[in-house]
This record gives sequence, C-alpha cells and structure tokens, in this order.
Amino acid sequence: MPTSASPLSTYPPLNVRVHTPRLSLLGATDELLEGLVPIVREGVVTQPPWPFDDPMSLYEDSPEREWRWLRAVWRGRGAVGASRWRLYFVVVVDGEPVGMQDLIATDFATLGTVTTFSWLSPAVRGGGLGKEMRQAVLHLAFDGFGAREAGSDAFFDNHASNGVSQALGYQPNGVTWDTRRGEPAEISRWRLTREQWAERRRDDIDLVAVRDCLPVLGIDPPPAG
Repeated sequence: MPTSASPLSTYPPLNVRVHTPRLSLLGATDELLEGLVPIVREGVVTQPPWPFDDPMSLYEDSPEREWRWLRAVWRGRGAVGASRWRLYFVVVVDGEPVGMQDLIATDFATLGTVTTFSWLSPAVRGGGLGKEMRQAVLHLAFDGFGAREAGSDAFFDNHASNGVSQALGYQPNGVTWDTRRGEPAEISRWRLTREQWAERRRDDIDLVAVRDCLPVLGIDPPPAG
C-alpha cells in the first residue's frame, strides 16, 4: 500500500500529504482508491443515522455503487480550479486505508472559507480517528492554505460528526436541510474561525508538498524564505 514513500505525481494535489502521530492524509491516487473499494463494498447502511444521498449511495449493494463513487472522485479531481476545488485525501493508518477526508472551497482566494466532508470504516470508528483526521485537514486549511474560516455540516442525529465539531471548538451556525433516502432531514451547521482554531493549534502535524499545490488552487504562494 502506498505511503509517504510513493513516487511523486505530475499533478500537485495528489502529492499533498498531512501526517499526524496517528494517521496520514494522502492525496487520493487511483491506487489508494482501489485500496478503499473493499470498505465501500461492505459499507451498505441498514439502520440510522442515515447518510447523505450522494453518488456513493450507501443504501444499495451493487457494483454500480462502487463505480458511481469512483466516477464522482475522478470528476472532482478533474474539476479543480481557482473558482472551486475539492481535494480528496485517503486516510491511512498503519499503512492501511481506512476512509476519506475531503477539503472543499469556492472562490477561496476571495472568501478564504472551506468546508470538510469525511467518512470512516465502521471497523475503526469510536477510537478518536474522526477527530484526528479533522484536525489534520484543518491544519492544512488554516496553516497550509491560509483559510479564514472552516465550516462543517451533519445531519442532526449524526452524533459522531457533530461531536467532533463541538470538541474542536466549532460554534453552531444555524440549520439547513438535505435529503437522505429521498426524504428531507435537518442539517446542523458549524463554524470555526481562524482565531478559534489557533487556540487549539497543534504542533505535531506535518504538511508535505503544499507550496507546489497552491497555484493549482488559485492561491498565491507566500514569498520564499
């Protein structure tokens, strides 16, 4: 399984990596995505809390679901630009892929805001990895990209995601609505400013290959040195 020693890609977003003492976020290459397919295949949801309706729809057990998931990631990787971007990271623990952590922005150069989206293998939930991977991607957003604010949304009954947001200092930011299984459900919205993140900033998270990625995202690199 690829690790930090994997060959560099000619496409800078795939080279970005974030390392913490417990896990790594690695740019989602096709090889890493293939390592996640067994988890996707086994991840059919049969009881609440229900997830979002999305291309990966976790309500059916079929190869088409896996294909839709891969197509969605491929489309997202190919649609990166200054006006909108979504970076896909595979969460790797002890050399094994266990989930994904995405970082998303629209008009980042002007607004400086990001949102996050993630999922984790049921086999490793409950051990604090959800919080660790969120801290890792927030470090990339704020320290690596210079974000002003980060947001997070989760269904009202997704206690794990909402609990991570609360534990990391996010503040409630209203509600909205989305669908799951075709039915409307309430979404809890959260907001974390740069100042609030800085109060809990960690000094044991390492960023790799961020500078080369900045022009792809429409971000002006800071002066060298």
